[in-house]
Amino acid sequence: QVQLVESGGGLVQAGGSLRLSCAASGRTFSDYAMGWFRQATGKEREFVAAISRSGGNTYYADSVKGRFTISRDNAKNTVYLQMNSLKPEDTAVYYCAARIRITIATLVDEYDYWGQGTQVTVSS
Repeated sequence: QVQLVESGGGLVQAGGSLRLSCAASGRTFSDYAMGWFRQATGKEREFVAAISRSGGNTYYADSVKGRFTISRDNAKNTVYLQMNSLKPEDTAVYYCAARIRITIATLVDEYDYWGQGTQVTVSS
């Protein structure tokens, strides 16, 4: 089992940047493919980005492609989400998730463990 704790959320103006971190503990971090999801008020949780166990493969939702970058440091048991050129529509609670699979995934049900989330608010 793995425990996930997100940090780095906050309030930022449109066009600004934030970097989210997700620290993992409990099992070998490199055993997990990782993902970031977000959930805006009144909406379903949606996929943002995913990264393979080694970090060699990444995948992004079209809505964030070119603005967000997912990365991981297996030595620090941490996955990151660098968010640039933020827009008001990026406002949501951001969650990191882990899955014990080689392949990355984009569906909520494909992930085994979740963090508690961190709020990102982008003002116009």
